[in-house]
Amino acid sequence: MKQYLLGIFAGISILSSCSNDKNKPDAYGTFEATEVMVSSQGTGQIIKFDVEEGQILDSGFLVGYIDTTDLYLKRNQSVETRDATASRKDDVLSQIAVEEQSRENAMVDKNRIIRLLADGAATQKQMDDVNASLNLIDKQIASLKIQFGGISSQVSSITQQIAQLDESISRCKIINPIRGTVLTKYAEKDEVATYGKPLYKIADLSEITLRAYVDGTQLPYIKLGSEIDVAYDKDENTNIHIQGIVSWVSPSAEFTPKTIQTKEERVNLVYAVKVRVKNDGSMKIGMPGEVRFMNTSNQKP
Repeated sequence: MKQYLLGIFAGISILSSCSNDKNKPDAYGTFEATEVMVSSQGTGQIIKFDVEEGQILDSGFLVGYIDTTDLYLKRNQSVETRDATASRKDDVLSQIAVEEQSRENAMVDKNRIIRLLADGAATQKQMDDVNASLNLIDKQIASLKIQFGGISSQVSSITQQIAQLDESISRCKIINPIRGTVLTKYAEKDEVATYGKPLYKIADLSEITLRAYVDGTQLPYIKLGSEIDVAYDKDENTNIHIQGIVSWVSPSAEFTPKTIQTKEERVNLVYAVKVRVKNDGSMKIGMPGEVRFMNTSNQKP
């Protein structure tokens, strides 16, 4: 009788162990999101900064701007310099027109001297003088054209400087890059921002990712785009289950993260898996979660 009872207890124990194995998750991990650090692209006092932690911002929304007084003054000065430089081009063009008219007059004189020289009514010195005058006019025209080209280059350079100032002024606008929730705020209105200074951190929490780790024996059952059961704690006794989609599987193995495995299992090689799930706001970054592979539930003992 005693042996019979021991057999019953052993059978119950085996069944209980098998049941526990079936209910045990296939992998554990933590929820994460793609966090975007929004930094200052200008230097100056923050004039406006409408950002609060937990606030949901749309992509392209103007949340603030940095003082641009100094940049505007430099731009105005550059515009005045460009206009003054450009006005010199008209002067040079007028001088070129005068010289070209002088050249036409000199050519008329040269043609007349050529005819007179043929009749013996002009001297070779007169021909030499008119040729020298033409050569001088040609050199003056060439010099004026070089001046014109130099002035055009200066105007082009100043125009590029104005464009750079316009870009710097535009970058002083603090524009939110993605739709998401503000996670952390690093600056306040009236503070002085420098280029690259972090202003706030934002992430799209409408979809969140569970990063879990599986061993090599589980890889054949994991395919990109496949559905997976994801669970997270509702309270200490119950879980909330939702469906997730496998969005990424690591192409190479790595050592098991020490924070989520026992000391004995840390030497094992595992593969990271990302599971994307819709978030109704109850899942937070850093919250633990677990997964079960739906297509292997009937294959495990």
